[in-house]
Amino acid sequence: MSIFFNLGLLGFFKYFNFFIDSWVDLMTGMGFPITYTWTLNIILPVGISFYTFQTMSYSLDIYNKKLKPTKDFFGFAAFVSFFPQLVAGPIERASNLLPQILHKRTFNYDQAIIGMRLILWGLFKKIVVADSLAPIVNDIFAHYDQYNGGILLLGAICFGFQIYGDFSGYSDIAIGVAKLFGIHLMTNFNFPYFSRNIGEFWRRWHISLSTWFRDYLYIPLGGSKVSIPIALRNVFIIFLVSGFWHGANWTFIAWGFYHAALFIPSFLNKKNRKYITTNTDHFFPDYKELINIITTFLLVTIGWVFFRADNISIAIDIIKKIILNFDFSIYHHPENRRMIDYIFAVSIMLTVEYILHKKHKIITYFNKYQYLRYSLYASLVFAIFIASSEHKDVSFIYFQF
Repeated sequence: MSIFFNLGLLGFFKYFNFFIDSWVDLMTGMGFPITYTWTLNIILPVGISFYTFQTMSYSLDIYNKKLKPTKDFFGFAAFVSFFPQLVAGPIERASNLLPQILHKRTFNYDQAIIGMRLILWGLFKKIVVADSLAPIVNDIFAHYDQYNGGILLLGAICFGFQIYGDFSGYSDIAIGVAKLFGIHLMTNFNFPYFSRNIGEFWRRWHISLSTWFRDYLYIPLGGSKVSIPIALRNVFIIFLVSGFWHGANWTFIAWGFYHAALFIPSFLNKKNRKYITTNTDHFFPDYKELINIITTFLLVTIGWVFFRADNISIAIDIIKKIILNFDFSIYHHPENRRMIDYIFAVSIMLTVEYILHKKHKIITYFNKYQYLRYSLYASLVFAIFIASSEHKDVSFIYFQF
């Protein structure tokens, strides 16, 4: 009943019109045009996909005997509506978050410092990187028919950094705010653009969602401990459901199918878990590792075209142009004069995260010398104020999901 109620609400608000419109298109295509349909004219509740799955985890954790039912209604209500991650995650498990809310907490200065750093870094990624790239991405995808493949690839790459800065920035802010209250939320992003194959990418991207599907859908279906055809079925179900979770549009289903197709070869060759840990033996990647990182990033970037395009036909047209009409012409746009600034901002983001990814010893210098830390903090705050004054009213991308 709990699953039926939660998925029923999600399906009604988010997918009712999608199923109606798809049915009309199907009947029309079969020669039975439908002239009248009844669809909803409502605003999608913000974050409904996130708190629906979070609420479902409570019932599922109890069913799987990972958690005992609570008699504290206000504690349960606080778990469902915990404000930092309510509208865009991370999607927390009841077995992790609820006990923290029900138990008394004390202020921890060291955790608060880490939280403030996360908030600052999240604001930088969101405001300086994501919001700055948004006008360029919007222009290129809105006028895709006027640009050649080189500029369209630039738009896809910019969107890749925009959605990462936007979503991981929100997650950092949410995790940081939670730490101020003595709450530990799970890591949602673990430097995904340094992944060496698609399997590693999905262990690093939107971790709270991918692990939710793994634990509550993939493993109950049998996971990989079944025959090869059934295992392949399970993989496709996970990726297609993950795509459909993002929105009521065939583009998201195509995006999920695309990633399933990328994942299957390494799954069959048992290389999907080849890269479990980060190689910290050397700071700079060797040529094989670099090629793997670049190849994985480009494959993910092509997938972002489906995620960002308004419909599948537009996505296919863009990919066709990237492959068949590739050219390095100059991109002309009012924001073009700031392109160097945006490249610099993305470079700063990638450099800092690569240092953290490799756990380089330079981190110890920032922890040791205050003037280095404060200089970095001041620079980030300055950049945030400058960027926020130029790019206003840019919402978080994942608020629509």
